[in-house]
Amino acid sequence: MRNTILTILAVLLAVLSGCRQQEPVTASEVSSKAPEFTLKNFDGKDVSLSDYAGKIVVLEWFNYECPFVMYHYEKVTTMVELAKKYKDKDVVWLAVNSTKHLTTEKNKNFAERYELSYPILDDRSGNVGRAYSAKTTPHMFIIGTKGNIVYNGAIDNSPLGRKKEGVINYVDKALAELTGGKAISTPKTKPYGCSVKYAD
Repeated sequence: MRNTILTILAVLLAVLSGCRQQEPVTASEVSSKAPEFTLKNFDGKDVSLSDYAGKIVVLEWFNYECPFVMYHYEKVTTMVELAKKYKDKDVVWLAVNSTKHLTTEKNKNFAERYELSYPILDDRSGNVGRAYSAKTTPHMFIIGTKGNIVYNGAIDNSPLGRKKEGVINYVDKALAELTGGKAISTPKTKPYGCSVKYAD
């Protein structure tokens, strides 16, 4: 009799559990907290991650000497166009230059030449790059509204535009999903490009 009652209770519990709609686990719920930082823009002004609390933030690891970066500014305008596309959706774009021998003057010249709407932050110490484990330029990170890293990896699956079919812009896809209230389908990919030229 006791076994019968336990069996009935187990069946009822399973049925009731199945009736509850299960929410999908989003990338923001399983990712790590984005390290806080304050860096100077090329104009000398401080920019802190905390300035954008509650917003989506894209971090682009940047180096004006890297051909993989320059492809996305000279051959195509990937970064500029994406920053513009999502600007009105509360998405902030920040370029971070961790190159040990960078000059703020060259960062400024680059920003003016390509009419960037976002800053290029000076991380020549490499402290922020190492905190994020940024490996290449470009290496992309998306920080969700809760302050977690929800995407980490490459800008796309076509280094230097070599892939002619099946090109996926991972950052565009992730931002579209995130701003559309959906779970990010590809939260991590392998970054490609030049290695970040960290200070010793």
